[in-house]
Amino acid sequence: MSERERTMDVENEQQAVSADGGAEKPRAGLSRRAVIGWAGAGVAIGAAGVGTVAAATMADDAPAAAPQNLDVPFYGEHQSGISTPVQDRLHFAAFDVITEDRDALIKMLKEWTKAAASITGGREVGGGAVGVVPQSPPDDTGEALGLPASRLTLTIGFGPTLFEKDGKDRFGLKAKRPEALVDLPKFKGDRLEANRSGGDICIQACADDPQVAVHAIRNLARIGMGVVNVRWSQLGFGKTSSTTPDSQTPRNLMGFKDGTHNIAGTDADSLARHVWAAPGDGPDWMTGGSYLVARRIRMTIETWDRASLQDQEDTFGRTKIEGAPYGKQKERDAPDLSAMPADSHVRLAHPDSNNGLMILRRGYSFTDGTDGLGRLDAGLFFLAYQRDTRKAFVPLQTKLAANDKLNEYITHVGSAHFACPPGVRKPGEWWGQTLFG
Repeated sequence: MSERERTMDVENEQQAVSADGGAEKPRAGLSRRAVIGWAGAGVAIGAAGVGTVAAATMADDAPAAAPQNLDVPFYGEHQSGISTPVQDRLHFAAFDVITEDRDALIKMLKEWTKAAASITGGREVGGGAVGVVPQSPPDDTGEALGLPASRLTLTIGFGPTLFEKDGKDRFGLKAKRPEALVDLPKFKGDRLEANRSGGDICIQACADDPQVAVHAIRNLARIGMGVVNVRWSQLGFGKTSSTTPDSQTPRNLMGFKDGTHNIAGTDADSLARHVWAAPGDGPDWMTGGSYLVARRIRMTIETWDRASLQDQEDTFGRTKIEGAPYGKQKERDAPDLSAMPADSHVRLAHPDSNNGLMILRRGYSFTDGTDGLGRLDAGLFFLAYQRDTRKAFVPLQTKLAANDKLNEYITHVGSAHFACPPGVRKPGEWWGQTLFG
């Protein structure tokens, strides 16, 4: 076993401490790579979008090449998965809390936090997928054995209905609901489906390997059985926005570059101004957090594919091949908004048209079979983080819903809003501790 794996195992045992400070029996907490190594298996490890890690036989009695470090730190001032460089794959899940037992919910959040710290570090949940007696179900479902962490991040958010649902304050949280966590208005053109909207709690899992992301959501859902149910979920691929502007801008399913002027994850000033909730913005428990809007946007791509190139470019106000704003040569040239059609998407959404308003986008493409009418159910799963949704997404979407030429080709069919608390700063703390404390 490599020195790094031994260190990871020791750290995981140190993290197996209850949130109230009581010691637990150390758990197996082995790295997934080490488990496969001890089995004497040669594993080819791949991560989409970041290259392939060479296959290695990880036997305990033989030296092995150190695996590529694909771990994103779990602990920190802010939750990972917001300003983190955007990964290639997504599994997003919204949960309904099905118990009214506050203690049971807190216990689940503590267990979720322990599991999240392990999974994002490339380790198994609890006693692992094989490290238990045969007569008992394993703690880990096992489908990520042999896979690296693949830059997995897990981000949690709390929806309006966690604070009050059907007029009932189930967990004594009503007075702690931030004013910024509004019930989103119905925007012009919305055709929202209840089974793709809302939720008491959300988990956003992003990784460069879809199996790693799915494994994370699956294990959290399993831990939460009897406390939460999955309300809806969404798989995503091919990031459509980037928080690393020095890299190539990704394209959406319409073939256009998206996110040219997105907030960079390294731009601390812009993050502080537009993304992170500051002291005094709302309740103390949200300081350092952010507000997430998730929208499932259906694209009528069959209609789009029959539109002329000129019409497509007029819709965005950019060239398709380069992504240059009208009248310019390069994608990142300063745009002349007056050169674009008045109803073009870029002109309407650009910060210069909105008094400097910005949101941080982490959207993904999706395809989910057909709509039953012979058309692909495909589009954009839009994720946007902001300091105050009332001052960011709501005014921006109100404007776009009323005027954007892109509305000819898209329909918003799912919607949710969540308050994402600050990060878990150290082992022993847990998701939501500042809210429930």
